[in-house]
Amino acid sequence: MDAADLRRRVADSSIAELATVSQDGRPHVVPICFALDGRNVYFAVDHKPKRTQDLKRLRNIAANPRVAVLVHHYEHDWNRLWWVRIDGVAHVMEPGDDAERAVALLRDRYPQYRDRPPDGPVVAIAIERMTGWSATP
Repeated sequence: MDAADLRRRVADSSIAELATVSQDGRPHVVPICFALDGRNVYFAVDHKPKRTQDLKRLRNIAANPRVAVLVHHYEHDWNRLWWVRIDGVAHVMEPGDDAERAVALLRDRYPQYRDRPPDGPVVAIAIERMTGWSATP
């Protein structure tokens, strides 16, 4: 897949997992809602039930900002399988870091956020590399 195909697949999908690593080297993978712009992937802590907004993914990013995001498509017809991995460096955005624009991108992408946008920390992942695989060219 070329760069344009990788980006198209990411833009067309709404399913992704974020992989972080804790300070002691333990992997941590969670599903995320995300938005993509030209150079970043964004996600935010939203209103879905959580015990706290002090999430392990945020603590892991503070300890080690290198992350991966896996966007994929699965179905029983294995000829239609594909995945795209985005490797990058994450940081929690400050309100002045254009976090409002990131939330606007998320609201545009997910109808659930239109009436109730994410109100927790917003994370930007600066894309360093995108790789992928597809069962069909």
